[in-house]
Amino acid sequence: MHGLGNDFAVIDAINQHFEPRPELVRRWADRYDGIGFDQMLIVEKPDNHAAAFKYRIFNADGGEVAQCGNGARCFARFVREQGLTTLDVIPVETSSGLLKLEAIDTTRYRVDMGIPRFDPAEIPLRAERRQDLYQTDYEGHEISFSAMSIGNPHMVIQVDDVDTAGVETMGPHFEANLLFPDSVNVGFMQILARDTFKLRVFERGVGETRACGSGACAAMVAGVQLGLLEPVAKAVLVGGELKLEWQGDANPVMMTGETAMVYQGEINYE
Repeated sequence: MHGLGNDFAVIDAINQHFEPRPELVRRWADRYDGIGFDQMLIVEKPDNHAAAFKYRIFNADGGEVAQCGNGARCFARFVREQGLTTLDVIPVETSSGLLKLEAIDTTRYRVDMGIPRFDPAEIPLRAERRQDLYQTDYEGHEISFSAMSIGNPHMVIQVDDVDTAGVETMGPHFEANLLFPDSVNVGFMQILARDTFKLRVFERGVGETRACGSGACAAMVAGVQLGLLEPVAKAVLVGGELKLEWQGDANPVMMTGETAMVYQGEINYE
């Protein structure tokens, strides 16, 4: 499946036994010798009685993460099309809390991505206090950035032009920066209007992807906080567009976008 070109292998681990292993995920993620995907999504029975499913996410490098917005929409479509639920609003358990996934129609889904967290210890970010903009050095130049957790850590850098932003060099530099002890997703945001922005994202453990749902939410939050965006705006990513809504600190970020089913198959493994 894919959401705006951010692609996934989605596995039903309710009706069959499947235990993901890091080396297995890495092998299957390979686009030449495996299935090929940015993330593997696992559907499991929930531990939380308030949830219909448990939603687990593994990056292409084999590491498990807590959030993936494009994946959440695909997850919702998968469980409905596979007959695992008939719910229009699906509560799912993640390691960072409960998500609510809502079917708009057969291909579009809306996700309540939760309330952003800004405290440096919760991101986590090595900083003494919360700020709307932080500063760091990159090759002798001062870089200003926003930082927050949308279930996973995000760094958002405002740029004049995403096409010349140096994503391929700055992305891996900041992904592994000591400022972020758990690594970080790095977003490069170009404001087009008060209701539209362009975005490229270098995802930790994956590299640049064609779309990143939680990254788009982080950029939206940063833009609203800095007075650059209205509470409802459109993110233009390499793979397509997302509608985003955020009304301020105590409110969740809402994300709406398309999903696509590419193919179904079986694979044998040891």
